[in-house]
Amino acid sequence: MMQKIFVHESPLTFHLQNDELSYIISILPGGLPGQLYCGKKLHDRDSFDHLRGKAAPFNAALTVNNDYFSEETERLEYPSYGSSDYRRPAVSLLQENGSRLAVFTYESHEIIRGKPRLESLPAVYTENPEEASTLILGLRDAVTGVRCELFYTIFSEGGVITRSVRFRNEGNQTLYLEKAMSLCLDLPDDDFEWISLDGAWGRERTPQINRLTTGFQGIESIRGNSSHQNNPFLALKRVHTNENVGEVFGFSLIYSGNFLAQVQVDQNSFSRVLMGINPTWFEWELKPGDSFQTPEAVMVYSDQGLNGMSRCFHRLYRTRLVRGPWRDKPRPILINNWEATEFDISEELILQIASKAKECGIEMFVLDDGWFGARRSDRAGLGDWFPAAEILPNGISGLAEKVTSLGMMFGLWIEPEMVNPDSDLYREHPDWILRIPDRRASLFRNQCVLDFSRPEVVDHIYEMLAKILRESKISYIKWDMNRSITECWSAAFPPHRQGEIFHRYILGVYSLYERLISEFPEILFESCASGGGRFDPGMLYYAPQTWTSDDTDAYERLKIQYGTSFVYPIVSMGSHVSAVPNFQSGRSVSLKMRAETAFFGTFGYELDLNKLSADEQKEVVGYTAFMKEHRQLIQFGDFYRLASPFDGNETGWMVVSEDRSEAVVGWYHALHQVNARGRYLKLAGLKPDACYDLQIPVIQPEENGVVYQTKEIGSFFGDELMNAGVISHPDQSAIESFIHPAGDFSSEIFLLKERGKD
Repeated sequence: MMQKIFVHESPLTFHLQNDELSYIISILPGGLPGQLYCGKKLHDRDSFDHLRGKAAPFNAALTVNNDYFSEETERLEYPSYGSSDYRRPAVSLLQENGSRLAVFTYESHEIIRGKPRLESLPAVYTENPEEASTLILGLRDAVTGVRCELFYTIFSEGGVITRSVRFRNEGNQTLYLEKAMSLCLDLPDDDFEWISLDGAWGRERTPQINRLTTGFQGIESIRGNSSHQNNPFLALKRVHTNENVGEVFGFSLIYSGNFLAQVQVDQNSFSRVLMGINPTWFEWELKPGDSFQTPEAVMVYSDQGLNGMSRCFHRLYRTRLVRGPWRDKPRPILINNWEATEFDISEELILQIASKAKECGIEMFVLDDGWFGARRSDRAGLGDWFPAAEILPNGISGLAEKVTSLGMMFGLWIEPEMVNPDSDLYREHPDWILRIPDRRASLFRNQCVLDFSRPEVVDHIYEMLAKILRESKISYIKWDMNRSITECWSAAFPPHRQGEIFHRYILGVYSLYERLISEFPEILFESCASGGGRFDPGMLYYAPQTWTSDDTDAYERLKIQYGTSFVYPIVSMGSHVSAVPNFQSGRSVSLKMRAETAFFGTFGYELDLNKLSADEQKEVVGYTAFMKEHRQLIQFGDFYRLASPFDGNETGWMVVSEDRSEAVVGWYHALHQVNARGRYLKLAGLKPDACYDLQIPVIQPEENGVVYQTKEIGSFFGDELMNAGVISHPDQSAIESFIHPAGDFSSEIFLLKERGKD
């Protein structure tokens, strides 16, 4: 598979093409870049001018070379408002005379092998120049002298194009960027359904599907983080597209702060997609010589349904967004003490939990909140990153030494962006928080947000954390962030630059991450924001996995992990087995279903194993052993959604190896139904003509300690499993796992292996 960028003259046209996708841009009369086509691969030809729209009557228009030219009837690559396009613009540039109109017309182009890096921002990357090609369109506004560069990178594999924009003020006046979208795409019709991932704390990333209508549909965050409420992702699918068949466009922003993603359907039934930094409360000063880089947006095109789109995002983000030594490594099975202890911790108790975890085969212990400063509740101590001697008499280094001597790795929880008013840091630097003078300061969880737009604040936090990491045997950091930003104002910037603070804040977060992972590259970072409040591609660039949600109820997690999988790879999802009744919901779900839900993620435990029965502890040994054996496939295989928890009583998904010789299937039932008809689960991604041996893992306590084995069910061809399916009703199948009703909230795992494969 190879990507190409064809260039044709008269009119100047650029055709970005790989085996999946064509993206065609033409320089229109007057010099504006126009969108001619985006979709399934087309043959290249000398001219695509026949794909242009034509001016309709009663449109404001310009006369260019005796041609009646209306921007409103064209599909534009980077439009501004104020000439003859009345749709929402991609850019707004405030000038000294009060005007906001900037007309960016073609000046130059450059094609390079590979992909350039984005300064100070996360982005996907290439490891060799053959993986991608990049087109840089150089545009200029003749009046202000501002140069605008549009970056398009097409990858050789998958229907992927990345977009970003760089501005450089080459004029002589000070200007203010009020809006600078990363991506604009004008599609020629509105025959789409909109998909977004919405929710709230504890119920993140629920897929919402609505038909496009004339006007606006959009999602956003103005919280300072990408948020639990809306994820920086949207998809447009054809009405009849499902998980496995049909056309879909997916859009994802590699950014962790305020964002906007919207679609506008106009009177011509064009659909304009805009994605980038939210222009609300954004204004960036551009003095002569200054530049500004937008975050990167990723567009994925698939004609293989939503699963095809998701697998494309998964492969790209898993292999060319995540970095470092943990990118390709299976993740260690860990135990976190938070739900077991909350703040009531001691070194003795921690070592008891860690010792039992080691007996059960768990590989890492993670110490959560409450280990530092005066932190005995959520009312004090944040910002004072030094061990509390009364809790840990031997410090973090001493505790880490004792845990690692058990043969386990040691991890640590931090929340570096926040500070309690009751802390030494706040008392020494009360001006280091985001707060508007003479206004009350809002608190959440009794904490304020540190002003990470100031380098000296980032430096201070870095030095405290780096000291602990240098002194201790730490293999993992859970980086939490438990509140959104309010009263966004920085004492370090003048009034006319306060519109920069939201963006400068997230740049400060990125810079702290970059410094820590550069000094400590072997540490596995997991990001967290009250669970899934900052589960976005920007974070994955620094932390290879994210705590998916604070809701650890297995039944709820089916929905959360299902929605998250629309764009994020399985290996990025922090997923744990927690105690029952559940910490958040009060629901009791079997240990079996809790484990078999958490398998499809990083897998770990969030409880005190000492409080389980002897039989339950043996089950834990079995589940841990199962995950160790199959995690390489689960975490790095191709993921398929099979049955949606939002559509009925069942959830189904599976992971298939790259060569399609092995698979692991998860099938879950919410409520038990008496005398129910047989249920079929149709699998996906297998070889139709291959014969697969089907097994189920059996994990049950036995006196001889054998707790994990497999039970042979039979052999089936791939086409049978995909077109007829696996059946759950015992009277119609050799599968006996449902003969004895498990009650509500039951689950089953199936293992498939191609016959004859080792």
